[in-house]
Parts: sequence; C-alpha cells; structure tokens
Amino acid sequence: MSPFQACHQYGQSIWLDFIRRDLLLSGGLQALIDEGIRGLTSNPAIFEKAIAGSADYDTALAARVRAGETDAACLFEHLAIEDIRKAADIFMPLYRDSAARDGYVSLEVSPHIALDAEATIADARRLWKAVDRPNLMIKVPGTAAGAIAVRQLIGEGINVNVTLLFSRPAYLAVAEAYLDGLETYVAAGGDPATVASVASFFISRIDSAMDAEIDARIAATNDAKLHAQLAALKGGVAIANAKLAYRDYQQLCLTPRWQALVQRGAHPQRLLWASTGTKNAAYRDVLYVEQLIGADTVNTIPPATMDAFRDHGQVTATLTDSVDAADAALGQVEALGLPLDAITEQLVADGVKLFVDAHDQLLAAVARKRDVLNAAAAS
Repeated sequence: MSPFQACHQYGQSIWLDFIRRDLLLSGGLQALIDEGIRGLTSNPAIFEKAIAGSADYDTALAARVRAGETDAACLFEHLAIEDIRKAADIFMPLYRDSAARDGYVSLEVSPHIALDAEATIADARRLWKAVDRPNLMIKVPGTAAGAIAVRQLIGEGINVNVTLLFSRPAYLAVAEAYLDGLETYVAAGGDPATVASVASFFISRIDSAMDAEIDARIAATNDAKLHAQLAALKGGVAIANAKLAYRDYQQLCLTPRWQALVQRGAHPQRLLWASTGTKNAAYRDVLYVEQLIGADTVNTIPPATMDAFRDHGQVTATLTDSVDAADAALGQVEALGLPLDAITEQLVADGVKLFVDAHDQLLAAVARKRDVLNAAAAS
C-alpha cells in the first residue's frame, strides 16, 4: 500500500497540486491515480510554470494563433480548459467509483476579481459551462466577496473549491455560505448529492509569517522565560490553527441543520490542507502532511512534497491528537500578544497579490510565445 492509499484508509484524500500537459498525455497522471492520488488542484502560478517553462503547449498555441486568436487571456484560457477537461476525464472513473466524493480537478477564477462578488460569480458560471465536467471545482478566493459568491454558486449546483483561507472565522464564514447554498439548492428541487465543495485552509505560510514575528520578539528580549515561551511556538502555530479549524468542522457536522442536509444526501464541505510544502529547511519536509491526517479531509501537495512523502512519510491519524495542546498554544499566542489575526488577514491580501502577479506573468509569457509564433509565420 502506498502512503497515499494509507492516508485514504484514515479517511483523507491526497490530491496533487500541479498540472502540466505532458503529465496528462504521458500516462503520468493515471499512474499517480493508480498509486492513490485522488484529485488535482491548479492555480495561476502552476499554469505559469507549466506554459512558460516548457514547450508542451507550443503546438496548441500555434494552432490558435494561426486561427486568428491574438488575445493572451483567451489563448491561455483555451489551453487551460483543454488541460482541465483532460484531467477531469482521467479522474472520471474515480469520481464515479467514489460516488462523487473524489476525482475533482480545480480551475480558478481570475484573481483580479477576488474582491468583486458579482464578477466572481459571473466568471465561475462561465468557466463551469466552458469546461462542462461534473468533476470540476471552480476555485473562488475566501475573501468576504468570495463567501457571497460561494453561497450563490452552491445554490446553483456549481462545485466550489474555496481557496486562500487562513483563519478560523474565514473558514466558518464559507462553511455557513456552503450550508446556505445547499439549502437554496434543495429548496429549488436540486439533489445535494450532486454538489461538492472543499475549504482550502492554508498552512505553511502561517508558520513562515509567525516564525518571523517570533524571531523578532526573541531577538528583542533578554528575558529567558519569555525567550523559551516564544521558541516553543515556532513551527507549531499553523498546525494548531488547522487542528482547531477541524474541531470547528466536527462541531458543525453535529448540528441539526447539517444533519438535515445529510439526510438528503449532501456531501460535507471537507477541509483541504493547502500550502503544505515545507518552506523552512529546519523542519521535516513532510511535516504538514504527517501532522494533519484525519477523516473527511484532503491534503493537496506539490510534486516535491509528494515525492518526499512517498519516500519517507509516516502515516497515522494525527489530526485529532493533542487538540488541547493546540488550544493551549493558540492561547499562548494570544497571551503573548503575537498578531495571528493580523497576520492571517495580511496573508489573504498577499495571497491574492501573488496570484494576480502570477496571472500577469502567465499572460505575459503567453504573449511572448504568441509574438514569436507570429514573427515566424510572417518570415
């Protein structure tokens, strides 16, 4: 049994945070599915590396250019939709065999509209129709505007991956939006068993920011006790935050409101652990996979982390271990005046900007390739 299959024995699905055309066409993705990978996520940064960093897309891009397409955004979207459809088709048997629990592929709305609910809704509807696969999830940012969009899209039966969640209040807001949307869909005669969502809770970026703050506080104090209290929190805040978010999820699942939807066949909105590649070389490279294994969750991992976990990952149910200690750790964060709330708020803004920058770099790369192809055609 692979470690990915072993995670599934504990109720967790491992998804791949990566896409590239050669992976789809070479049989590589199918091989990963056979090994236990159960879904796939993408984002502008992943597509930017795939298209700009390879020749995989040049033939398809040249064909679109010859057909008269010149707009870089339209060229990219055509390439992306082809990839997402192909990936969704490869995952379709798993989607069916798992009764629509797994086998999903995610495609993100434009990050430029992360703060505009109506534009996000319109873009999500358009992409949902264009891809035309039941195992598609539209990625929507977990901003206040995104929560509004989630409520509307779920109410229309559109699967949603809510991304860029860093705080428990933000998670609870989108969980509430999911419930509202399902209730709307059911009231209109829809079957909730056909709708799916995940709430993508980001992990490693929290520790990166919190560790920097902790290091600054340590450097500024000569108090040995305070030094020890601060040092004990390094590399642990993100996992503690995630464990308490999972406790929030468990408590929500016990509510009569959710149980009424379960009776109609609704799927839970699973927490998905994102940003699980370890950024600090001092920490175990599979830290954010090993420490967050638990039922009804997803972990989407980049290729390097996937390889490391395959090689030396330890699989056991850890998500519900030491929850009291996690609670105590976040209590200590508050007692010491560490700005977790401000950091998570800033991380949302930073995350949107990172995706905007990656999206702009992606379109610039597509435009450069388009111009090279046009010049070659004219010569």
